[in-house]
Amino acid sequence: MPLINVRTSLPAVKDGSALLQELSTALAEQTGKPEAYVMTLLETGVPMTFAGSADPCAYVEVKSIGALRPPAMTAAFCELIQSRTGIPANRIYIGFDDVQASCWGWNGSTFG
Repeated sequence: MPLINVRTSLPAVKDGSALLQELSTALAEQTGKPEAYVMTLLETGVPMTFAGSADPCAYVEVKSIGALRPPAMTAAFCELIQSRTGIPANRIYIGFDDVQASCWGWNGSTFG
C-alpha cells in the first residue's frame, strides 16, 4: 500500500525504470512494509515552477497506511532523486499522507 509519486519538470529521466526500482526498494525499507505492496510512479515533463523559477524541480507524494517517517524519508528520497536526476534537494518538495486503511482500496476491497 505504500505509494511514491515523483513529478518532475525534467523532460525525461535517464533510466527511469531503474529510478522507479530504487524508489520501490527505498520506500519498502523506509516503511518496513513488503515491497510486494509498493507502487512507484514517475511523471516527467510536468510544467512547474519552484521559487519563481522554471529550473528543474520535483514534487513527490508519499502515501501509506501508517509507517510514515517524514524527516528520515525526506532525507532519503531527496538524496536518491538528486543523485539520479541532478535536481537539487532544495528544489524538491515532498508531501506525506497517512491514509486510513478503510480509504485505501486494492484487489476488490479495502485494507480496513
